[in-house]
Amino acid sequence: MYKHFFKRFFDIFFSFLLLVVLSPLLLLIIVLVKTTSKGPAIFKQERLGKNGRVFYIHKARTMCVGAEQQEGGVYSGKGDKRVTKVGKFLRKTSLDELFQLWDVLIGKMSFIGPRPPLTYHPWTIDKYTEEQLKMFNVRPGITGWAQVHGRKEVEWHKRIELNVWYVEHLSFWLDVKILFMTVFKVFTSANNENTGATVSEDKKSGGENADK
Repeated sequence: MYKHFFKRFFDIFFSFLLLVVLSPLLLLIIVLVKTTSKGPAIFKQERLGKNGRVFYIHKARTMCVGAEQQEGGVYSGKGDKRVTKVGKFLRKTSLDELFQLWDVLIGKMSFIGPRPPLTYHPWTIDKYTEEQLKMFNVRPGITGWAQVHGRKEVEWHKRIELNVWYVEHLSFWLDVKILFMTVFKVFTSANNENTGATVSEDKKSGGENADK
């Protein structure tokens, strides 16, 4: 009952409520991003969602326009010069993620679930094993079980294992636990920067990839 009804009900109710309450902050972020660097305030990127379907995830733009085509690709670690001054603060506080409340409201994402991977990284959808594909049985989340167990420091095969475990053990109390663990991670900025490539060279599939 929770997985098929209440989880979505909570997503709709709280995403709408937060969008209304946080609208002044969201507007301020848009103004700050727009006035301190060239380009759109909102960054859109194709991700894999429920059932492996492609959707656009929304974030406040934290890097200069065209950053993914520059040296470093979509890897962005500590001291990345492509990250704007405002972007550094938004990333540190995770405020850039607030715009995903819209994705939650329209049903593309959930508050809690596996983070949606890029369409080509760690590998394309056809390269996932049958076991790994289980992570796409639920809506992707703003935060999830893998994020509270290492976040960006966890190698992708392990992330997927954690995501599959979450899908198989999904419950109201597990989501509550993840929510509180996420709040702690955000306030302590724990595991909030990539420390390097997160696909093991001996396990990499689908050619060269990048991670953000």
